[in-house]
Amino acid sequence: MLSVLNVIAPVFILIGLGFFAVRLKLYPQSGVAGLIAYVNNFATPCLLFRAMIDVDFGAAFNLAIIGPYYAGAVSVLALGAIFAARLFKRRPGEAVAVGFSAMFTNTVLVGIPVMQRAYGDEAMPIVYSIIGLHAPILMTLGMFVMELVRRDGGKVTTALWQGLRKAFSNPILIGIALGLAANAAGLELGGLADEVTLLLAGTVMPVALFGLGGALNEYRLGETWTQALMTSGMQLIVHPAIAWLLMVPVLGVDPHIARYGVLLAAMPAGINVYIFATYYNRATDVAANTILLSTLLSLFTITGWLLLLGA
Repeated sequence: MLSVLNVIAPVFILIGLGFFAVRLKLYPQSGVAGLIAYVNNFATPCLLFRAMIDVDFGAAFNLAIIGPYYAGAVSVLALGAIFAARLFKRRPGEAVAVGFSAMFTNTVLVGIPVMQRAYGDEAMPIVYSIIGLHAPILMTLGMFVMELVRRDGGKVTTALWQGLRKAFSNPILIGIALGLAANAAGLELGGLADEVTLLLAGTVMPVALFGLGGALNEYRLGETWTQALMTSGMQLIVHPAIAWLLMVPVLGVDPHIARYGVLLAAMPAGINVYIFATYYNRATDVAANTILLSTLLSLFTITGWLLLLGA
């Protein structure tokens, strides 16, 4: 238990520091968006660029882990949308937005720090392989499903193109692509390029967690907290449970390797759930509540998964 607390405590202390720094006006709320933009557009792409240069493709792109991870993600999208429609009487487009809130997890701002502290460098190639596919697959899928069901929707082909364009213009994906190209060409970093990217990559964990904590001040639990509790449960419990069942009992993956994908599936909601909801103006209240509630609850659920999987 002590080893689990050693993994979790620094992560959530930094989130709490960011939250109270903004709440007590020790750090300006207006600066939070800049911190997150810095992490997403500069620091994390450098981190992933460096990681991809040295990645072992045989170990990283393990379909027995990647496949169940995304099967679990698609499952909670469907379940979240069905529950939103049947239990909470949401209209079709709103139900999809609720399902997306259950599906899109925070693999960068929370996932990378937690995985790094929990399992070290050994886990990171698999983590990065999942992150590299995260935005292209899930953003495109979410937009595709939304355009299929909403009554005032546009062309499905337009949605697919928008999803792919947003994904492939993502600096994180660009950093991965450049790293993979350097790997294939047999290039090695040296000199100033090595020093600068190393400095930027080293800032990901503290800046990401502080910025996320500050961003939580923007969200308030409202009337849709019960729906947010459902979507949070889908993210924090159902998704990783499905991933584990498919990886270990079905595909026979070594539990010590499977836990990398399972724990990453147990991360809280990413800010993209709110971006998606506001883009379509559907269930923005649920998206905001899901970010806040899932982040708070993840302190306990990630601790539970670490105890079950072994820290």
